Formats: sequence, C-alpha cells, structure tokens
Amino acid sequence: MEEIHNRIKSLRIERNLTLKELSDQTGLSLSFISQIERGTSSLSISSLKKISDALGIHINYFFEDEQENQTFVVRKDDHHTFTTTKGSQIYSRLTGTFSNRRLEPMKVTLPPHMHEEHPYSHSGEEFYYVLEGEVVFYLNDEKYHLYEGDTIHFPSSLIHQWENPLETESIVLSIVTPIIF
Repeated sequence: MEEIHNRIKSLRIERNLTLKELSDQTGLSLSFISQIERGTSSLSISSLKKISDALGIHINYFFEDEQENQTFVVRKDDHHTFTTTKGSQIYSRLTGTFSNRRLEPMKVTLPPHMHEEHPYSHSGEEFYYVLEGEVVFYLNDEKYHLYEGDTIHFPSSLIHQWENPLETESIVLSIVTPIIF
C-alpha cells in the first residue's frame, strides 16, 4: 500500500498539480488527499479510480510491478482493439507499457458516416495522421477537412469533435496526451 501512496504523490508533483487542484478534480477532500500521500489513510478502489482519472493514468498503474511489466515493442498481432460507450470508433492500442509514459498512440477506425455527437474539451494535446480515407475535424468554430496523408495537431483545450464523411471506413493514427485508456 505504501508504494501506491508514493506513486500518487510522485505523479501529482510530476504533473505540477497542487493538493487543492487534485482535490478539486477528484471531489475528494484536501485533507484526505494529504493523508493518502502520507500513507496515514487507507484508500478505496473508487477513490483510487478518481485519483487515477485526475492524473490521466489507468488504475492498473498502481498495481503493476514497474520492471516486470515493461514492454517496448508491440507486435502487429498483439494490438488490442476496443470501443468506448460514447462512440462507434474502433481503437487499437499501439503503445508499449512502462511507468510514467505520457503518450497514448492508437490506430482509430472511424466507421462510414460516423459523426461525434457532442463536442468536448480537456487538458492535453492531440495529433492525428490520416492513413486512409478522410476525416473532418471541428475545432471551436473552424472546420478542417483532412485527406489521406494530412495531419492535424492541436491543444485538447479547444472544443473539438470529428466525423468520417465517407461511405467507407477512415483510419487515423492518433497520438494524445494525457493517457486516456
């Protein structure tokens, strides 16, 4: 348990967050966050999940042995695909696994006529490279139509959403910070 407390404090400091900012982002009290970092309070899984979300990491990070689970190469057959409850895009994780990674590289397949319904913004950066097809990005009130070989890179704080205008799949290489999944 002590290792979890140390990792929380290290990640908070690394991300230049104050105790108050982490408290605000998690909805947990400032004194509770302080007690967690000092190792004087026990931590429920739901509180740990709130903290991991605020720090932009997966909750599994706190339970992994840093040296045992390092992976730098991900072979084609080992790409794990998944979808989210918010969209029909298919994500393929391309990343290795090691502590303190900051990038989330993925291959994203956008189904025909997919249109993200709700624009959103958050902290971080996003980079996309269109591998196949076309993708339309909306950043604030600007529309950017990208074709195969085009790229876009923007701060995630802009209100953004995307769509595939084609009757066929479009595929993009996506690299975002912080780590999302």
